[in-house]
Amino acid sequence: MRRFYFLLFELAVLPLVVSCGSGTAGTVSPVISVRVSTSATSVAAGQQAQFTATVTGTTNTSVTWLVVGGAADGTISASGLYTAPAVVPNPALVTVTATSQADPTKSGSGSITVTGTSSNITVVVSPSSPTVPNFGRQQFNAAVSGTSNTAVNWSVNGTPGGSLQFGFISSSGLYFGPGGVPTKSNGSGGVSTTTLTVTAVSQASASASGSTTVTLMPANRSAQPVPVNLGTSGGNANDSSTSGNTITCCGGTLGSLVVRGGTQYILSNTHILARSDLATIGEPIIQPGLVDANCSKTQATTVANLSQFYNLETGPVPKIDAAIAQVVSGDVSTTGAIEYLGATTDANGVPIPDAPNGGPGVAATINMAVAKSGRSTGLTCSTVFSTSITTSVQYQKGCGTGTTFPVTYTNQVAVAGGSFSAEGDSGSLIVTQSTADPVALLYAGSDADTVGNPVSAVLNFFKSGANSVTFVGGAAHPVIGCTLPLKPASATLTVQASATSPEGLQNAIGVRDAYAPELLAHPEVQAVGVGGSYDNPNEPAILFFVTRGQPRTNIPQQVEGIRTRIIEGDLFPSRGALTAAESATLEKSVPAPHMVYAISDSEFSRAKIVHTARVEELMKQSGVQGVGIGSSVDAPGEAALVIFLIRGAPHDPIPPVVDGLRTRIRESSRFRAGFGDTHPQRGCSLSAARKTQPKPARASLPKP
Repeated sequence: MRRFYFLLFELAVLPLVVSCGSGTAGTVSPVISVRVSTSATSVAAGQQAQFTATVTGTTNTSVTWLVVGGAADGTISASGLYTAPAVVPNPALVTVTATSQADPTKSGSGSITVTGTSSNITVVVSPSSPTVPNFGRQQFNAAVSGTSNTAVNWSVNGTPGGSLQFGFISSSGLYFGPGGVPTKSNGSGGVSTTTLTVTAVSQASASASGSTTVTLMPANRSAQPVPVNLGTSGGNANDSSTSGNTITCCGGTLGSLVVRGGTQYILSNTHILARSDLATIGEPIIQPGLVDANCSKTQATTVANLSQFYNLETGPVPKIDAAIAQVVSGDVSTTGAIEYLGATTDANGVPIPDAPNGGPGVAATINMAVAKSGRSTGLTCSTVFSTSITTSVQYQKGCGTGTTFPVTYTNQVAVAGGSFSAEGDSGSLIVTQSTADPVALLYAGSDADTVGNPVSAVLNFFKSGANSVTFVGGAAHPVIGCTLPLKPASATLTVQASATSPEGLQNAIGVRDAYAPELLAHPEVQAVGVGGSYDNPNEPAILFFVTRGQPRTNIPQQVEGIRTRIIEGDLFPSRGALTAAESATLEKSVPAPHMVYAISDSEFSRAKIVHTARVEELMKQSGVQGVGIGSSVDAPGEAALVIFLIRGAPHDPIPPVVDGLRTRIRESSRFRAGFGDTHPQRGCSLSAARKTQPKPARASLPKP
């Protein structure tokens, strides 16, 4: 306080010192200052912007204007009217100054950014439409004309700098491809691979840009030198059909190598190796599949011969979609190496081929981190979404033709994310990310999930007397492609946004208000709000904001048919009953929920009892294509009865709780396998002698 008052005293006596000295009176000259302003922050090349100079401390307010960079940065008139150059300068930020004519030592400055227009700036990206291998690199260049500022900003699929899913790109245009090929819904209930777009935007004008498409090509799709690696394109040499002068051919993935009685076999699906039950034992199995060999057997290598397959229509329970083919000596890697499955990378940072952990494999658990390497998408990584699934899957006899038929499976495994696989990945081996242990044989999928047979059921079917079947492989090892900086995050694990209607929220508010005193009486509950359910995004939920780590006191799973959702936090800023808007604000203060949570063995056992009692009844309901066990998102740590619905199909109302177990709705396209004929991939024409009426030929891939 003393220092503060002392300063005041000094300031108070200062005018006396200035105005009175040696008994002679004095004066203080005013200080001249110049301030430059403009209402515009940018101006297009060749256009004008008005600057204003405000001069104080003198009656002479005239100034002299100057463009600091000279004529290359534009001109400015005596009245401050700035004219930008016809070509955007580099840098595009231009500075102008105004100097006082009353005192040339006093000046002010202002700046403006010169931008181009799409009419005078062009950006051309090269190379045009390149093909880049998975995990590969590609240098892109941007040729900019119409401005001296040739700098650009790069993006991939609209994301500046790229992303894990689509690959990254540096400021110099060096692109780093992901491990998994991007996918998209094909509009017919399936998932197909797709291209991505690399864009360069001019820094001189955001409206000027150039772009090119990029096709990611996994090594899995190429013809392999013998001995071939697995996880690669392949199929039955006879898997084609002819209509008129058009041939349709199919293919999938030669998944892995198994051994029985000292003999090695390729393991894949019945609908890949045995043409959905139409094949006979001994038919040749080729690499690559016809779909990658221009529908010509002569452009492929016979690497095995069909030995045994499960009959999809007449086979015993448990149902599987699996077939084995005895390898041709010397034509298949005897180590069981699968593309990209290695624990290390080569000199270019690409994961090396390697075998899975040899032996019988392991059982899938909810939230288990898994990977697969397949013909169409390469290496993709995700988590197990649901187990113990009973589901009905559609098949088609023949390649692109024939009748359809359903197969009902039990105890299946679902992996989260429709982009975990695409058409042509059927037959791939799903393994754990941490140890490369076999988990499931991929055979079907929808636009939301991928489905596989547990490996235990597959190996047990092919057992012959005392000769068991095991996977050929080495020691346990991590799948490094799932831990690289350029992680192939093909499965985007985001919780589906709520689509709750205003009427639904209002109904939830009414129920919440009626029970508010009782709901707030739980000691761990800080506030009770309303919002959407994550277990069923089409329904509302009563939200419980609870203290993290505090024991739960039997918070209800539903109130009058309204789902409840638990949100953990420390000290929430709001208390009591909240509006929907207040609830949404409060929810933003905590991390977003995960798609899948781990559950305890006791929770799984509790869910298994309910699943066993209810699965048959639920599978008979219209619109239901599967029932499994998973985790609740509304109540992390609790198990849920996962009900897979066919999107758009009518179905009975699904209760929020069944026998004390929360339900979770998973809506998607229909699970299908062996469908791909409606999505042409490559022209495959018959001989000219048979082309009496030329038509475009097509090829097809089976749906995983």
